[in-house]
Amino acid sequence: MTSIFRTAMGAGFDRLHPELRRRFSVGLASGEACTGHGVMDRIWHGGAFVKPFLALGATRNILVPRQGRQVPFTIENVPYTDGFGRETVSFVRTFRLPGGPRRFDAQMVLGPRGDRVLDYLGTHQHLATDLYFRAEPDGSLLIRSGEHRFREGPVDVRVPELIGATAEVRESYDDTAGRFRVRVRVTNRRFGPLFGYEGSFTAVYTDVRTCGVRPGLRPVREECRA
Repeated sequence: MTSIFRTAMGAGFDRLHPELRRRFSVGLASGEACTGHGVMDRIWHGGAFVKPFLALGATRNILVPRQGRQVPFTIENVPYTDGFGRETVSFVRTFRLPGGPRRFDAQMVLGPRGDRVLDYLGTHQHLATDLYFRAEPDGSLLIRSGEHRFREGPVDVRVPELIGATAEVRESYDDTAGRFRVRVRVTNRRFGPLFGYEGSFTAVYTDVRTCGVRPGLRPVREECRA
């Protein structure tokens, strides 16, 4: 048994920087959770027309409707078995902005064919997207999103490209600084840049069998549809 990320990437996983390999080895097999603490140099969003959509998403911990610089940041990657028996790894990001913290929640499982990761967004997992992981020549990691789907009760629809968005995440390790560096950019094909952040963090690894999953980390509602 191996991590969901190694399975999805196949041989490409071994081309990642060693620190990235460890970070993305978190899972039930390794028994490790990873918590990152750092600072986002910048959190940004697009024009004024974007703010209502970001504010709506923020009610379910999807995206962040605020901007800021030098924002303290935490990311919690904790593996657990969800209510449908699937290995899941949390990607819960907390931005400590002036006026109160904001969260951006995601829970990741291995896609049904094992060649991608399925990313459930928010507290109720209404949105799901395919993620494709690729090792870059310099050992960094590039993650790109694919199709988005919306699920609520009997509703199960693909989000049209006109109102959907594409996410690109680049994560690397800076050997000189001893820090992970991350840059996230979410764009719409018609309207352009919507949201993003960039910064750096350090990581601490813990035994998930001892620490468990803290209250509030798991979603309120889980979705079984892939």
